[in-house]
Amino acid sequence: MKPRLRPLPLATTLAALLALGACSRPQQPFAQLSGLLLDSQLDEVSGLAASRRHGDALWLLDDGGNPARLFAVSKRGRKLATLSVEGVVKTDWEDLAAFELDGRRYLLIADTGDNGGLRKTLQLHVVEEPERIADGAVRPAWSIAFRWPDGPRDCEAVAVDAARNQVLLISKKRQPPELFALRLRPGPEKMQTAALLGHLAGVPQASAEELRENETLARRRNQVTAAALSPDGKTLAVMTYNDLLLYSHRGDETWARSVARRPRRHELPWLPQAEALDWAQNGRNLFATGEFSPAPLLYLSP
Repeated sequence: MKPRLRPLPLATTLAALLALGACSRPQQPFAQLSGLLLDSQLDEVSGLAASRRHGDALWLLDDGGNPARLFAVSKRGRKLATLSVEGVVKTDWEDLAAFELDGRRYLLIADTGDNGGLRKTLQLHVVEEPERIADGAVRPAWSIAFRWPDGPRDCEAVAVDAARNQVLLISKKRQPPELFALRLRPGPEKMQTAALLGHLAGVPQASAEELRENETLARRRNQVTAAALSPDGKTLAVMTYNDLLLYSHRGDETWARSVARRPRRHELPWLPQAEALDWAQNGRNLFATGEFSPAPLLYLSP
């Protein structure tokens, strides 16, 4: 569980949302307000995945210290259902990814948070999306246990490339951020070691002036907090507390080569600790939100 920034007062939050909504006229901006997360249980959202099975539903997960559960919400932010995840120990869930494999729709839960750099092993859990959006319980279809190759690190950004049988993981605090991979469908071994693929180019760094003004905040704002692969597998979206970065994947090239090129960059509008991101089903737009309630649910058009 990570340290949290102090939430803004409700009046300040609503004023920021009204300003964002006003930006939607007369032409479509980069960010529009899709909805608002008001439910008190949605106070520590750290992962988001657009359902591949239910057109109007988004799945959310919350941070460590809470029960092992997923939430279904509408694209307006209304909570629709709570799904308990049974048979797992929740340490620090930090990201969520939706994907399709062999005609089935799944959600991958990333229990990869490690703010103190203490965890020797970590877990990913894959659950099948339920047929109906309703309160209930699921158990993992399979889980992946893994370790880092050279010692602990914090990771809050995970994406699934099902076509290449890969889970992509991006470190949070190291600069430049590292890109690792695991096998999505592991072999008979009980423990995988994440393979380092490369480093992300073009992640903004704090200026000398920003470091002088507030070194802690300046270094924090460019840390990677979420990732998502577009449904067509061609664009890896990476979010920091301040920016959205889009890395294009060309043909059969490796992900190491893709992230070594400078990405397209969009500065995010205000979000309360931006940590959750996924592509909409159309593959052109994205949803994003952050911790603290109330939190805006943004619709991004890069």
